Amino acid sequence: MENVIVEKSKAFALRIIRMYKFLCDKKKEFILSKQILKSRTSIGANIREAVRGQSKPDFYAKMNIALKESDETAYWLELLHESGYIDDKQFEDIYKDCNEIISILVSITKTQKK
Repeated sequence: MENVIVEKSKAFALRIIRMYKFLCDKKKEFILSKQILKSRTSIGANIREAVRGQSKPDFYAKMNIALKESDETAYWLELLHESGYIDDKQFEDIYKDCNEIISILVSITKTQKK
């Protein structure tokens, strides 16, 4: 059975890994790129843990962590863009994907909270 948030979060993590390599290799930027790599890969890990959660509260807690990490990822993307490490097109494409994941996670956490 396909799980949209699991698939989207994994695909997004792979994009961030490629971005991390680009930032390190081409831009020689190591601080912000490491932060976004950590926050981004944590999202997918927490979602995978949530899907296999032991209880509804466990599922909700892990999805909430994933949501917080997604918001942090958006922040690092904004900093990378505003500091000139990624251009407008790179930012818009990846930021759109990040916001899509945030929207899905907001929906999931709201539904689970009820």
